[in-house]
Amino acid sequence: MATVRPFAALRPKKELAAKVASPPYDVLNSEEAREMAHGNEFSFLHIIKPEIDLDPGINLYDTAVYLKGAENLNKLIDSRILTQDESPSFYVYKQIMGDHHQVGLVACASVEEYEMDLIKKHELTRQEKEDDRVNLIRHLNAQTGPVFLTYEADKNIDEIMEKVVQGNAEYDFVDEKGIRHIFWIVKEYELIRRIQAAFQKVPCLYVADGHHRSAAATRIKQMRQIENNTHTGSEEYNYFLAVIFPHNQMQILDYNRVVNDLNGLDQKEFLEKISEKFILSEMKDGEVYKPDQKYHLGMYLGGRWYKLECGNENVDESDPVKKLDVSILQNLVLSPILGIEDPRKDKRIDFVGGIRGLRELEKLVDSGKFQVAFALYPTSMEDLMTVASAGKIMPPKSTWFEPKLRSGLVVHLLD
Repeated sequence: MATVRPFAALRPKKELAAKVASPPYDVLNSEEAREMAHGNEFSFLHIIKPEIDLDPGINLYDTAVYLKGAENLNKLIDSRILTQDESPSFYVYKQIMGDHHQVGLVACASVEEYEMDLIKKHELTRQEKEDDRVNLIRHLNAQTGPVFLTYEADKNIDEIMEKVVQGNAEYDFVDEKGIRHIFWIVKEYELIRRIQAAFQKVPCLYVADGHHRSAAATRIKQMRQIENNTHTGSEEYNYFLAVIFPHNQMQILDYNRVVNDLNGLDQKEFLEKISEKFILSEMKDGEVYKPDQKYHLGMYLGGRWYKLECGNENVDESDPVKKLDVSILQNLVLSPILGIEDPRKDKRIDFVGGIRGLRELEKLVDSGKFQVAFALYPTSMEDLMTVASAGKIMPPKSTWFEPKLRSGLVVHLLD
């Protein structure tokens, strides 16, 4: 079963939603966030990336950063840019990106179910990033970034969501990338009850994106439970902010890799080693290769694209992790040839979301900063759910979801 709980959101005035809403904290670096928020005092980046309002040289994890975030949030509350709804509600969030549409429920999910693995994970967290989210939640006394959850699509839930989106929207705006965001409020008791009953029949939820946010919310709950002598389990800290989409509406793009050296090999030696594991095809001058099926990789080296086809003998179909394209690249190229054993920690590798396109890979290699780039076929939602259901972990940066959820449309207050 999946517990979803309505909550009284802190959210922006209708006419200011587009100015408040921002990209999530982890898709922009500090300089990009500073530039985007420049001239917009309402941008939620002032809360989720508060270092943009401090000296650029400050340590990102300095206490002053979190205190600034709390100060900025309080300013928006005091000026009534953000106000809290009077009663607990659900919210429905639709995003349109080109021809792609997705409709999700904005709700609070259960930390206890997360602890019980009824909300399944597929990614390890990094301590430093998890600590960062814990510190931000503690200082704000609020959860500001929704966790992106998914579930196996359910016809009954689809019908309920379809009914909601026929009504009048509270927010409707297009962001700087041309993505449309539409938002409805569900206040009616009977409709709230129907939504909760429908999700009670969902066997489990999956974390699609937001592992650090959900892990941080769990740590906050555990700390507050110890501190609260009258803990009942119904307090707001027992739940975390989430947007929950059916799996068949989710869109995963490729998550590509660039490496800054060839591990002491020259290009000829490197290509020879690649040829031992893959059928290697050199593309024509100016021709780009974007993988169009599983077990096919694209590689950009020395100003030219190559197609790498992995034979079935090199794929372990019995293992849901080893058969992922990201695992094939790691196990056949990055580790044995390039000497990258742990891509989480190795500074020689970087990751490029598919939204940036293959030309971004060319640009990075042609700049001389990196020597080789790899383009991957996207991980499927079915693969993600299979791995998570098996209790296994994907390699880092296996999925890039688009469109991204905007931050600042709803805030979950913990008191």
